[in-house]
Amino acid sequence: MTPQVLYRDLGLLDYQQAWDLQENILQQSIAQKAQGLVPAHHLLFVEHPPVYTLGKSGKREHVLIDEQEMQERQIAFFQTNRGGDITYHGPGQLVGYPIFDLEQFYRDIGRYLRELEEVIILTLQEYGLKGERSSGETGVWLDPGIPGRARKICAMGVRCSRWITMHGFALNISNDLSYFNHIIPCGIPDKSVTSLQKELGVTLTVAEVKEKVLKKFEQVFGVEISYT
Repeated sequence: MTPQVLYRDLGLLDYQQAWDLQENILQQSIAQKAQGLVPAHHLLFVEHPPVYTLGKSGKREHVLIDEQEMQERQIAFFQTNRGGDITYHGPGQLVGYPIFDLEQFYRDIGRYLRELEEVIILTLQEYGLKGERSSGETGVWLDPGIPGRARKICAMGVRCSRWITMHGFALNISNDLSYFNHIIPCGIPDKSVTSLQKELGVTLTVAEVKEKVLKKFEQVFGVEISYT
């Protein structure tokens, strides 16, 4: 039987609210596993108001503005429990939070991250862009092997507890990239950030890209998306 994934589009939602929702689903799934039950897979899509999030391995000095300036610019800040360093979320960026029970697929976080990257790489192919992996760096890049040209289009950072995942990816579609000027994105100083809209030179909506990403999730993970 094809695994089902319960999909929810949260629209524009505050980062803390989305984080709390993920945590609630994660804890419910853990409790179900403890009872010998098989938890459902969930996939949340969301856009956030401007926010910087710092992963548990990240460095605070990779944020280049202080708290007062963040308040003046109306940018929230959160220290999170995901992997990775500092990144930015904002309107026009598609953030995806898969809450999957990996034991129903495989026990391999590395493979899970590569498959998340593959979802985005295949989505970019739909737009004629060659998304690639960069050795030793999680996420999806354009021209990662060309000095001075490498630019990140999708950041990733996950947490896994009892083989259940949370957090996920952030694909730049039409978001304001100037917010990245105030951080060292993902702690990597010598590579820039880009978006689908910047690369293609055309106006794009998050809605049209969502549908392509959902189809690639089905293809890569061998699941069926169930709209809730």
